[in-house]
Amino acid sequence: MARFLAGAAACFLLLTGAFILWQSHAEPGPGLPAAPKPRPASALLTPAGPLHAPEADPKSREQKRFSRTDKNKDGRIEAEEVFGARRKAFTKLDANGNGALSFEEWAAKTIEKFHGADKDRSGWLTSSEYALTAPPPPKHPVKCGC
Repeated sequence: MARFLAGAAACFLLLTGAFILWQSHAEPGPGLPAAPKPRPASALLTPAGPLHAPEADPKSREQKRFSRTDKNKDGRIEAEEVFGARRKAFTKLDANGNGALSFEEWAAKTIEKFHGADKDRSGWLTSSEYALTAPPPPKHPVKCGC
């Protein structure tokens, strides 16, 4: 008897759900507005004529790279201009000043850098803490093309 009542209740619920779905259709809306009329091609151009792309800079990529490396702008690159920044970084790591960088000197500086960035002393770096270990951006003068 309980099976019969459960089956009847299930059929009733199934029919009720079907009736609700059948009656729940949304009313059709007014539709999309009409598309705007196309403009003629002559309206897209300026009175002076078609637009032209700006001229490219005459310096090639290699000329620009040469100019950045030539610090004193004398037209030649000297060894100090190429290796000067690297020598400064090397002397910072060379703690005993013997001109050779041992693993211990490098590891001490790296560990010091890690502990300096680990602000919460958790033993690991979050993404914001790791971002602090990046070298500072180069200080180039701002070139305004105004």
